Order: sequence, then structure tokens, then C-alpha cells
Amino acid sequence: MSAPTSVSQGGKSVLLNQTLFTEFLLLGVTDIQELNPILFVTVLAMYFVNVFGNGAIMMIVILDPRLHSPMYFFLGNLACLDICFSTVTVPKMLENFFSTSKAISFLGCITQLHFFHFLGSTEALLLTVMAFDRFVAICRPLHYPSIMNRQVCIQVAVSIWAIPFLHALVHSILTSRLNFCGSNHIHHFFCDVKPLLELACGNTELNRWLLNTLTGTVAIGLFFLTFLSYFYIISYLFLKTHSCSMLHKALSTCASHFMVVIIFYAPVLFIYINPDSGSSLEKDRIIAVMYTVVTPALNPLIYTLRNKEVRGALNRKIRIQL
Repeated sequence: MSAPTSVSQGGKSVLLNQTLFTEFLLLGVTDIQELNPILFVTVLAMYFVNVFGNGAIMMIVILDPRLHSPMYFFLGNLACLDICFSTVTVPKMLENFFSTSKAISFLGCITQLHFFHFLGSTEALLLTVMAFDRFVAICRPLHYPSIMNRQVCIQVAVSIWAIPFLHALVHSILTSRLNFCGSNHIHHFFCDVKPLLELACGNTELNRWLLNTLTGTVAIGLFFLTFLSYFYIISYLFLKTHSCSMLHKALSTCASHFMVVIIFYAPVLFIYINPDSGSSLEKDRIIAVMYTVVTPALNPLIYTLRNKEVRGALNRKIRIQL
């Protein structure tokens, strides 16, 4: 019996009338080539703001003893997450602005998909925990040291990173087991479940249910819990707090957190709750730029501009260096 022959054709191997993709082609943010230099400079600048801004927050949270509290412990985790989250997609995006092939291997594609969902889910969970931390600190101040002690914070942080990893693993395994046929052109600047399902042939109902129903429900649930925490905080402050200075300080801290929540959830909920159709992929690419490039760069600016303790720690660090 003769061995089956395979022929390589543009990133896919044809074997006994079956198509086995070895790579995908990422079409990028836009099809207008003239915009690529402008987009490259803009995205690169925002990536540097993200890395250096969040890196500075991580550094001062670790080095400044005054910031060794649960609030800033979780803020340090958020800064680390923002750097990692952008790094999953932005370097490949920058490369493809001037690349002629725009290729990504099948394994690289699934790996990118996994870490994108892993870190995105981790951030959603972390923002919920940060809202709960503020709720306990403001509404239950006497119980705060016992509820949010060091051991609890470490256990919560481990759970925040571990649970989304398993959730993302389900996405990546199910997507990797799909059969892909026809075009290997991904209408996106990174590998995500939704555009990959457009290329799949066969039954994708489980994948679509997991993406739209389960992931969407989890995202809405976490957003609701976060919103509920801030609702209770604001209600408590206006009903119980008689000091204008304390009210202003608490509202200022909560405003920074809530602003980060809004700019993170708004584009995410729009994409993952919308019915998945090919006509929406163009919008998805533009909105995805918001939560992969813009939001991680805005977070350090929001916290440094609105948080007095962070500004003070940064100023002290700069004066020491000078």
C-alpha cells in the first residue's frame, strides 16, 4: 500500500482530500495600506505608554512600604496583567503592519488565542475583586483587616490567575479540534475564537455556545457584581458619611476604579454579546483595538492622575533617583 501524499499549498497541506492548516494569515486592523505607517506609530506609542506606565506602578507598589495594602496589591496585579494582555497581541500586530506574509503558525494561533482569553478573563475577575475590596474598606472598615488579610489576598490572587487559565484552556482545546477548510485568512489582527469559527467547517455549535452563552454570562455576571459593589459604596457614602473630605477621598478612589471598569467592559461586552456574524467582523477588529491597545495604556494614566498616594509614591521615587 502506498503512503498518502501531501502537497503544501499556501500554508495548508492537502492530504487525501482533507485540508490541514499549518498556518493562518492575519489580515490586520485595516485593508487600507496607506494607514499602516500611521497606525504603527500610534500603536507603538501606546504600547510604550502601557509598558512603562504599568511598569512604574508595579515598581512603586513593590518598593514603597506605604503602598503595601490589599488595594495596591491588586493594583500591582492589574498593572502586570495590562502589560501581559497587550503583549499577547500588539507585537504581532506591529510586525504585520509591514510584513508581506502576515503568517502565524497553527500552534502560535492557538497559543495566542489561549493567552488572550486567559488574561482577559483574569482582568475581568480582578476588577470585580478590586471593587469588592473597596466595598469592604469603605462600608465595613472595622472588619477590613480580618477580611482582607495578607493570606486571603494571596489566595484570592492565585485563584484570579488560575481559574481563567482553565476557562481559556477549554476555548483553546475546543478550537484546536475544529476542522478548517477553504480560506486560511483570519479577518482580524490576532487569533480569536470568533473569526476562527468563520473559517471552520463542520459542527461549531458547542464552540459558539461556549463563546456567546457561557463567556457572555460570566462577563455580564462579573460586570453586575462590580457595578453592585460600587452602587453600595456610593449609597453608603451619601447616607453615612458626614465628612466632605472623607466623601471626596472615597469617591475619588472609586471613580478611578469605576472608570477602568467602564473602558474595559464597554468594548468587550459589545463584541461577545453581539450575534456572531461575518458582517460584524470589521467592527470587531476596530473595537478590539480599544481593549487590547488603548485600555491598557489608559489604566496607568487614570491611576497616576487621580490617585494621590500613587502620585506621591512616584514623586518620592523620582526625587530619590535625582
